[in-house]
Amino acid sequence: MKVAKITIILYFVTLFLSFSAYSGVNYIDSPPLNQVVKGAIVDCSDSAVQVPLITWGGDIATIYANGNNKNTAKESIFAKQGLNNISLVREDVFSNQINNYLSCKTPYLRGTMGMINMAAELLNKDPRTKPIVIYQLTWSAGGDAMVVKENIKTPADLKNKTIALQAYGPHVDYLSKILSDAGLSIKDVTIKWVNELTGKRDSPMAAFYEPTVDAAMVIIPDALALTVGTGAEDSVKGASVLLSTKTANRIIADVYAVRADYLKANQQSVERFVNALMVAEEELSELFKNRKAKADEYKKMITAAAEILLDSPQAVLDAEGLYKDCEYVGFRGNVMFFTDKNYPRNFNRLVDEIQMAFVSVGLLSKQVTLESANWDYNNLKANLKNTEGVELAKFDKDKVATVITQKQKQGREEEGVLFSFEVYFQSNQNDFPAEMYKDAFKKVINLASTYGGAIITVEGHSDPLGYLKKKKSDASQIVLNSTRQAAKNLSLSRANAVRNSVIEHAKSQGTVLDPTQFTVIGHGIDKPKSGMCGVDPCPPKTKQEWLNNMRVEFKIIQIEAENIEFERLE
Repeated sequence: MKVAKITIILYFVTLFLSFSAYSGVNYIDSPPLNQVVKGAIVDCSDSAVQVPLITWGGDIATIYANGNNKNTAKESIFAKQGLNNISLVREDVFSNQINNYLSCKTPYLRGTMGMINMAAELLNKDPRTKPIVIYQLTWSAGGDAMVVKENIKTPADLKNKTIALQAYGPHVDYLSKILSDAGLSIKDVTIKWVNELTGKRDSPMAAFYEPTVDAAMVIIPDALALTVGTGAEDSVKGASVLLSTKTANRIIADVYAVRADYLKANQQSVERFVNALMVAEEELSELFKNRKAKADEYKKMITAAAEILLDSPQAVLDAEGLYKDCEYVGFRGNVMFFTDKNYPRNFNRLVDEIQMAFVSVGLLSKQVTLESANWDYNNLKANLKNTEGVELAKFDKDKVATVITQKQKQGREEEGVLFSFEVYFQSNQNDFPAEMYKDAFKKVINLASTYGGAIITVEGHSDPLGYLKKKKSDASQIVLNSTRQAAKNLSLSRANAVRNSVIEHAKSQGTVLDPTQFTVIGHGIDKPKSGMCGVDPCPPKTKQEWLNNMRVEFKIIQIEAENIEFERLE
């Protein structure tokens, strides 16, 4: 996520030279950061203003707020807030950031929620350095991926597999969430830790070439290189992207944190810093939308971003790629993230989810407190045009339905299915109250909220016993066809009822789901648990088989690998 999408030809040439020059990967241990970072703590109550950047699209807003400059430009958004002496320093090595933070070369930390949580145990040892999370910039929405060998088709297939992963990097919590949603944990896989994120020999990509490694957590350029082809060039035969953050677009949250002592001494300055970032995000969004009409202003902005983040003012396309791979959350997103107790992907839930995973893998010895700034967001509305939020992105329902139908006809229904589970109903049941299906509905809401780029199919199935009895009594084909169609209609009606009940239950809990994310299918008696005997269902052999046929199945389906018609609507 945190490295540029460099031009593909140059990227392949660089990789070819790199991997032909080296052989083998040096794997490392990944102990807690408090055993790795030993920097001395320096008081930080003055007006230190160095701000770290990482190579990520979200940081374009910080550069823009500083006047498209490393040092604050006159008339910039930061300058208008009275923040005249901000110095931007890119630092992608998180341990270096932490050392700078401890010594107060900077009072800020810039990383993912996973990275900040990784450091929390170390930094909480001294009340001066306790990190306070002050702002969410973005969600990763396409820049990160899990690449797998051809024997892995779903996240559940990762059990007992070996996965390459950068130590202390942005993908540790990403992996743990994928495993958790598949009913697994980090203990169910073998992790090979590497030092680098990309490109060099000690990276997840390099490790993926080894036959003992089944999967790797990588950035998108590496994912493309590994999977585009049949084993030639830098690709691995049969490799595929199992899941990227285009689908799992609510896992990796990028944030700023600040030292507790600095916040106490400079609260107004930090609050103005946060408001300035919100303003910058709004203006940046408008500039991208109107980049043709404002060509000169846009060129200045994107060239500065390319130079500061990618060390080359010519890397404009790569800077644009960084921007497109993230989703800015703005004012409303921050209110949801930090204050909405019902939001499934809020700050406290992510802290708990991430730290539980890190304790299990040994990156933390115990769960620790990580605090947010607890802002009064009414004070942060100044200078903003949009504080009411934006509509959810919509899928094109007709196009989704068309391709789902094509998959069914081609026997590809299970292709792209990440997770699935079932809820069961009683004979003649047509209502699905939330109190009866509380746990299942909670699971649907969490998955829909986490995998906002996935389609969720709600598939109804019917009991075939009535049809089989009529066939045994020598009913006419017309009657049998009518019975079969009635079962399909009933299963569709039930699937609709379940979907509507889930969406209404989510709404009653304060969570708004996108209705177009859900596609309803009625299978009738065509996919019974008891199997098919020719063109008809096999008779259930037991009462349990009979009961198991009365079900609605939820499938979370990755669609990003499909055609352009699956692009979400703007």
